[in-house]
Amino acid sequence: MDSRFVRRDFIRAALMGSGYVALGSANILAPLVHAFGNIPEELPPGQSIYDMNGEVYVDGQLADKSTFITAQSLVETGSNSFVIFAVGKDAHILRENSQLQLEGEQQIIETGLRLVTGKLLSVFGKRPEGESHTVKTSTATIGIRGTGVYTESEPDVSYVCTCYGHVNIAAINDQQSVENIISKHHDAPRYILADGNAGKLITDAPFKNHTDEELMLIEAITGRAPPFSSVMGYSSPRRGY
Repeated sequence: MDSRFVRRDFIRAALMGSGYVALGSANILAPLVHAFGNIPEELPPGQSIYDMNGEVYVDGQLADKSTFITAQSLVETGSNSFVIFAVGKDAHILRENSQLQLEGEQQIIETGLRLVTGKLLSVFGKRPEGESHTVKTSTATIGIRGTGVYTESEPDVSYVCTCYGHVNIAAINDQQSVENIISKHHDAPRYILADGNAGKLITDAPFKNHTDEELMLIEAITGRAPPFSSVMGYSSPRRGY
């Protein structure tokens, strides 16, 4: 079987299955990377969606692989569904039962996004000096400075893992709850609460629900490699099929 399809089936299984491969399982993931072949190349111009499953809606319309997602699109997933897509130099995995509103002044340049509900893994390309990107959840505002971030948004709590890079986290309901995080490799996951004591709404959290394998994939479809690739057992992601 063509290695690209075996690899894609593995990603699907990881997204649709009951669990995720933990970070500590690098010794397990490394053989899988070698066995399943090369990470895909950058998506060609005009293509937004790398893979999807189940019910995915873009701007209220049922999507298919040819659907173009802009920096102003509303992306929604149903039960047992996901979509892996790129907008310019940013890429995302939106998991099941999620609603994501992208924000931007141009078709393929995101300036922000709002995860209304659900789970989202994202990687962001570097912005020109003076330009920024902001992620909003139910309880937090996250200033992005070229990084990889996993977020979950529920009514009373958000989860943020800075996979690598630099973010500024601020609780929406408390101006005193703020934190500046510089992470090399999932160093400081956080919960951001809706209610609690002033200055205490950002708390430590465990690493959960996302993998280095997924980060490598979405970096690859924007033409980049993640900074931690040596953890996976080889020096850098390989290009092409």
